Amino acid sequence: MDSHILTASSREVCHKTLTKSERNIYAGDVTQAAKYPMRLVTRRTGLTSHLIRAWERRHNAIQPRRTSTNRRLYSDEDIERLILLRDATSSGHSIGQIAELPTEELRRLAADAAVATAAASSSASARVRAQTFHREALAAVSAFDPERLESVLSRAAVSLNQTEWIERIIVPLLHDIGDRWEDGSLGVANEHLASAVVRTLLGRINEAIRREEAAPRIVITTPTGQRHELGALLATVTAASEGWNSIYLGANLPAREIASAARMRRARAVGLSLVYPEKDPELEAELRDLRRRLGQDVPIFVGGRASPHFNELWSEIGAIVIHNLPELREALQRQRLN
Repeated sequence: MDSHILTASSREVCHKTLTKSERNIYAGDVTQAAKYPMRLVTRRTGLTSHLIRAWERRHNAIQPRRTSTNRRLYSDEDIERLILLRDATSSGHSIGQIAELPTEELRRLAADAAVATAAASSSASARVRAQTFHREALAAVSAFDPERLESVLSRAAVSLNQTEWIERIIVPLLHDIGDRWEDGSLGVANEHLASAVVRTLLGRINEAIRREEAAPRIVITTPTGQRHELGALLATVTAASEGWNSIYLGANLPAREIASAARMRRARAVGLSLVYPEKDPELEAELRDLRRRLGQDVPIFVGGRASPHFNELWSEIGAIVIHNLPELREALQRQRLN
């Protein structure tokens, strides 16, 4: 007989050694009680155990029961909530804003998302729609037509969720405009027009996002000499959507002002965007000064087109290099767990 098959007598012995709650689970007489171990929950939800524990500790999304040996056990309702939260965050909702919603409200969110998905699939995929908006936006920039550009980007914001709008429309648009400005196919005035429209729209979104006072704070800016602020604004909106109390300080700030703001607001992190100029010999001293003023406990996130030119400096001051917005979201999620 296979060694893993229990005889009736061995079952009885094992049954006597279990705690009361474990005997109930073993006997199968639990209905809505917690009865599933973490390994089964990760298999059913597709979420990692690390993320599940983070949602539990940081956001109170679920409250698993514990055995006498402190092992987590999850109910059917816990698994349903995790699946609903997984789908909602995948569609652009912030876990910090929906974690404590009643399950019934999460079901309504899922139903709304299903309706929206069905409506979108009847015409074209989000990627194809994004490409269409992108072409229309570039045409408006080339035609020096700010009203048309704002209209295109506003329609895109309605058609796509916030993450798609930023990462499939705004970021590629800004990259393309920068490339065309460098090769001479677009003028400085075209670039300034696009920046002004995008800055206005991002500012509106940033103001509309509700910040929780108790949420961890991050201050975001550009250092001295860096006057291009759109990367910093994009990072601010992204951090806010991840549940951070993100504070945008504007552009072109000296190290002493950045550090002072971080101390006053008790920021858990500082974000810097570097775009142009790409090489600034005075900037290295400023960034070393910033690290000295912040101390070693406050992480510095850095990104932008100019950031690769300072790779040795980032290693020296212990800065965290961010290459894109998805990386920023992941870094912010990890930082919240520290």
